[in-house]
Amino acid sequence: MIRLMKYIKGYEVQSILAPLFKLFEALMDLLVPIVIARIIDNGIANGNSAYVWKYFLFLILLAALGLAFSITAQWFAANASVGFATALRKDLFGHIQGFSFSSLDKVGTDTLITRITSDVTLVQNGVNMALRLLLRSPFIVVGAMIMSFTIDVKCALVFAVAIPLLSLVVAAIMFVTIPLFKKAQGALDRVLGITRENLTGVRVIRAFCKEDDEIADFDEKNNELMRLNEFVGRISALMNPLTFLMVNVATIFLIKQGAIQVSIGVLKQGDVVAMYNYMAQMIVELIKFAALVVTITKGLAGANRVADVLDIEQGMEYPTSENKKNKKKNNKKDKKDNLTAVKFEKVSFAYDTSGEEAVTDINFTAKKGQTIGIIGATGSGKSTLVNLIPRFYDATAGSVIVDGKDVREYGKEELLSKFGIVPQKAVLFEGSIRDNLKWGNDKADDKQLWKAIELAQATDVVKGKAEGLDYHVEQNGRNLSGGQKQRLTIARALVRQPEILILDDSSSALDFATDAKLRSAIAGLDKNMTVFIVSQRTSSIRHADNILVLDDGCIVGNGTHDKLMESCDVYKEIYYSQFPDEMKKDTDALNNKRVNGKEVTV
Repeated sequence: MIRLMKYIKGYEVQSILAPLFKLFEALMDLLVPIVIARIIDNGIANGNSAYVWKYFLFLILLAALGLAFSITAQWFAANASVGFATALRKDLFGHIQGFSFSSLDKVGTDTLITRITSDVTLVQNGVNMALRLLLRSPFIVVGAMIMSFTIDVKCALVFAVAIPLLSLVVAAIMFVTIPLFKKAQGALDRVLGITRENLTGVRVIRAFCKEDDEIADFDEKNNELMRLNEFVGRISALMNPLTFLMVNVATIFLIKQGAIQVSIGVLKQGDVVAMYNYMAQMIVELIKFAALVVTITKGLAGANRVADVLDIEQGMEYPTSENKKNKKKNNKKDKKDNLTAVKFEKVSFAYDTSGEEAVTDINFTAKKGQTIGIIGATGSGKSTLVNLIPRFYDATAGSVIVDGKDVREYGKEELLSKFGIVPQKAVLFEGSIRDNLKWGNDKADDKQLWKAIELAQATDVVKGKAEGLDYHVEQNGRNLSGGQKQRLTIARALVRQPEILILDDSSSALDFATDAKLRSAIAGLDKNMTVFIVSQRTSSIRHADNILVLDDGCIVGNGTHDKLMESCDVYKEIYYSQFPDEMKKDTDALNNKRVNGKEVTV
């Protein structure tokens, strides 16, 4: 929790005034038993009704002041806790946004969602309750003991014994429950993870009739969470009965000792009532403190989990201006080559979560204006390769060079401004089509948007909506088909007018005719734009200037379609699997070779 206290900055005054006004309220409460004692001893005992009414009005005044102090304290506490949580959540979200793909892979989406929602809320509630009660409850307890000593020392010794014992019980329960609450939040992560997975994959679950299996799996995770919460709840629940037992035992001793003191004339009846009221105040405050302990314990567990995320290194460091100046000399040689857009030099990469390399010893050069096709079996490393170009991941070995400079030497904005990227999964955000397209270029006018839409073969998609560019896209584009989403994401990338366009299997939902039109339109763009097309279809990359064939993370073929058909068995196998008629023609042509001017069958 201490690591997060910096987020209280800007709310220091509220954080001081909230407990201060709570102490003023507590002071009003501590004065009440004394006033009641005066009413009994000096008013009721003597039959002085004027005295009784005078101090009765004084009690009302104390109550009104206490209420005013309480409301003021609550306002300051709420203001400080909400401001604290807002600053924390904002910083946490910004920190997560800066995570490299490797860090995101390591932590997991479900965990991050829990941290930024449930855990931050727990911390907010903990801060709120701490500002209101963390000082007030001990102040009342200690204050009640001090006030008792001013009345009678022998009776007050009951308080001196009870308070340390009560504190020991509270500390022991906190010590046991803090790690258990943290464990319970971990179980909540797992429930959230399976919930997210089921909601996003509900169509697949229904298609395979796996509803019962998934319900059983969810019930298992949910029951585990329930058992953990019940277990920690039982321990926390011991707080009230134990404290009540101890306080009631202390009350019995207090009344017994008070009765003896009254009978021998040392104490007045009003004094005994006052001490009993102080004991009752202790009971009330300990009930509040028990709830406070549970809330703060949850808050501490949540704070530790949030701090753990903030402690995770973002994974990518970009050079400062000074670093760039120091590297100018090293860049001179590369900058002479104005024709090279992307160059891989002995590049290898392995994911943090996997010991094996996803791509190994990759070497190739892409010239400006070229179209580079990338093909291979599923899991061969195609997406990994193109993700290394804009530095979504850092190569574990070798160098990725863009426009004559290692990608590690670019500033983040400088590097990414060169790219237009269409990922495998088409992602659109809630808002209008115009808003989504402007992610590519927020300064683009409607003319530029329509040009990008036309190039992406999405004109019919947008014009088919009555609102046109103002058509409202629902979350994740769920009111659009897969093909429509893909075309709009391609348009979003083209709005940027990038130097390097990366299409990562982005036409998988398009029919062959639309795919062909899209490729033709992209081919007619700026001749200096380099295009990388990742595809499972040989038809999509057949006319590329250079085709990279990947197999198990290695380049096993490099060249044009015709060259690869002669020299690369992997490429031929992929091609013939998609065009079996071509395989028959090629086989027939081979079987009808002329030998010495005669037709023979081979």
